[in-house]
Amino acid sequence: MHHSDSTYLISIAGLVQGVGFRPFIWRLANEMKLCGRVFNDAQGVKIFVNTDQNGVKALITRIHNELPPLATVDQIESQSIPYVAYESFAITESGQGDVSTGCAPDAATCSNCKKELLDPDNRRYRYPFINCTDCGPRLSIIRQIPYDREFTTMAAFQQCCDCSAEYNDPENRRFHAQPNACPVCGPRVWLENNAAVRVDSGDPFVHLSKALLEGKIVAIKGLGGFHLACDATNTDAVAELRSRKNRPEKAFALMVRDTEVLKRYAETGEEAENIISGPSAPVVLLKSVTKTNHPVATNIAPGQYQLGFMLPYTPLHHLLFENIDVPLVMTSGNRSGSPQAISNEEAREQLCGIADLFLLHDRPIQNRVDDSVVRQVGSEIHFLRRARGYAPDSLPLPAGFEKAPDLVALGGELKSTLCLLQAGRAVITQHLGDLEDFRTYDQYQKTLELYQNLYQFSSDQFVCDQHPEYLSSKFGEQLQEQGSKLIKVQHHHAHLASCLGENGYPLKDKVVLGICLDGTGFGSDGSLWGGEFLLGNYDHFDRVAHIKPFPLVGGVKAIIEPWRCLYAQLRQSFPGVKLEQFQDVCPQLASPVCCTFEKMIEKELNCPLTSSAGRLFDAVAAALGCHAEEISYEGQAAIELETLAWKGDANTPSYTFKINDNQIDPIPFWQEFMGDLQSGSRSKEDAALAFHKGFGDIVVDMVGKLRDQYGIETVALSGGVMQNAILYQYVKTELLASGLQVLNHQKLPANDASLSFGQALIAAAKTLKA
Repeated sequence: MHHSDSTYLISIAGLVQGVGFRPFIWRLANEMKLCGRVFNDAQGVKIFVNTDQNGVKALITRIHNELPPLATVDQIESQSIPYVAYESFAITESGQGDVSTGCAPDAATCSNCKKELLDPDNRRYRYPFINCTDCGPRLSIIRQIPYDREFTTMAAFQQCCDCSAEYNDPENRRFHAQPNACPVCGPRVWLENNAAVRVDSGDPFVHLSKALLEGKIVAIKGLGGFHLACDATNTDAVAELRSRKNRPEKAFALMVRDTEVLKRYAETGEEAENIISGPSAPVVLLKSVTKTNHPVATNIAPGQYQLGFMLPYTPLHHLLFENIDVPLVMTSGNRSGSPQAISNEEAREQLCGIADLFLLHDRPIQNRVDDSVVRQVGSEIHFLRRARGYAPDSLPLPAGFEKAPDLVALGGELKSTLCLLQAGRAVITQHLGDLEDFRTYDQYQKTLELYQNLYQFSSDQFVCDQHPEYLSSKFGEQLQEQGSKLIKVQHHHAHLASCLGENGYPLKDKVVLGICLDGTGFGSDGSLWGGEFLLGNYDHFDRVAHIKPFPLVGGVKAIIEPWRCLYAQLRQSFPGVKLEQFQDVCPQLASPVCCTFEKMIEKELNCPLTSSAGRLFDAVAAALGCHAEEISYEGQAAIELETLAWKGDANTPSYTFKINDNQIDPIPFWQEFMGDLQSGSRSKEDAALAFHKGFGDIVVDMVGKLRDQYGIETVALSGGVMQNAILYQYVKTELLASGLQVLNHQKLPANDASLSFGQALIAAAKTLKA
């Protein structure tokens, strides 16, 4: 060992607990023959080491270059301290109570564990719960902090002497791997039929793969919940699953054995392959192709040109795919609209009418964690749902927020998440779903308690959306009645702030133009906004332009029946004209109910005005025959409209919109578009693309106008409509070409899942200003 007569303290912040970081430092120090100590504390990890300045530099360089797979380092600081003579290098326990809080995300099976899983000479051969410090369950099994075995759902499983020896050996990659187990001492799997009777079948995975290839539907207890699986190339099995689950059209996610099989079914690029096979292992939406005799059934993702694929991310999935080289449907195990089942009892009760066979195990799932979903857009990866593999990873706050108060933001109503602001970081929960379902709302409240416990969080400051009917806002008001402080934030301002925050835009920097396009959000004037141009930053905003408002006929009903949006747009664009003349384009326009609509609009009965971009897209989709009558899942009409547009001829001329008084006016578009549809002079595909291009053009023109008016340099893109890849790429490319800086979402979805982060930043900015 080198004896230097100086001692340095190195402090490391980041995701450095529960990821094998201390044994990693111990190994480096031993290789470099250094003496000292390493331990966890409330900020992260601390190292005391006897060395000189060059030794510290060398150690820090190696830490950066050789990080354990699941660790991330945000900051390393070193300082010289009074000399302490250490004889060796040791891992020491932190004082109870000082342990930093939080927990790492769940991680897909690492390559070492996968090798052992399939090695007949290994003691964990074909053991479905193999894991180590570099992989396995985290958030899904934690009950409270610190992340120690006794506080996880593994507490019930006493380690055998072999497992215990690995767990206590810093040279072993299972040192302090909390879910460590083996066939002797750990959890086990079994099969049941849908009457909850055990099926004794020899190897359950061989039995299961046979059943799947015979067209059976299977419920599988995974990492953060149950999945329903069937053979994705079997049209009848997929149709049967849709009918039993009551999910008529929404796309199903697929799992394939490896990237080799994936390439038979999808176009992949380097970014997509890296992310799909990385430790987060999300579902990735990719353009579908078929280079095989076993194509994916056409009823997997009706009306979509992309399919969502993921790779096996637990040992159990790897064993399942041993004898299967076609894609399997791997969709959440629930009845449509309810949250995913997580316990064996829930699954037996909820899924007995859906699944023929159940693969169960006895390691309890503590926290529901859905699959994450991302999409490749050009060379960028965009999040649609952030959950397993990413939550509860935190985001750093931008410059200026160093003294931000601790607070909790309650998010929106759909795709809800919660955000905790603490010690200069934002912790955003996994996707929790739509609060309209009481079970999801219950889970939402439990998740808040879990995170308050995980992060030892006790602030009584809360933030919510201004919408009076959101359950999240009503929950905020209940907390206020119990004495907490509550700040309400406008929906689209939160979209803008979340995009700025993700991009590290400083608190004190100048105002930017936010283009926030979505379905609907409660506006400051009491109307429903959704096509907004906001000039602002974290602490204030002005609405400087928007889409021309039109009535939502029947309120919420217009969201489920897109043709009502079409009716309202046409009524505005063809005053005094009988709309049944367009019944060949949309038969519903000849319906007698249209007379009632006339009166409702005239008397302003249940016809709130909206400037929504999402509803404009719905109206166009309805005219093109994309689920005009009724949609079966949120955003369906707009998703199918985008698919039509991808098939259009790139040279088709754009439709025309105009700007009146800082409002985007679609009347010229409707007159041109309906003429084309009636005369058949453009195909539906070309018309869909011409709409996207024309709408993109008018958004860019509006930015040009506002740029001259306000001297804007930076534009931020947010809102669910920005998940439309054609519109997003078109607008971004044009804005960059005009010399503007463009900010977009990269770590959070552009949809309402990012509201909680934006709300937290706005509330913090208000408090810091005061």
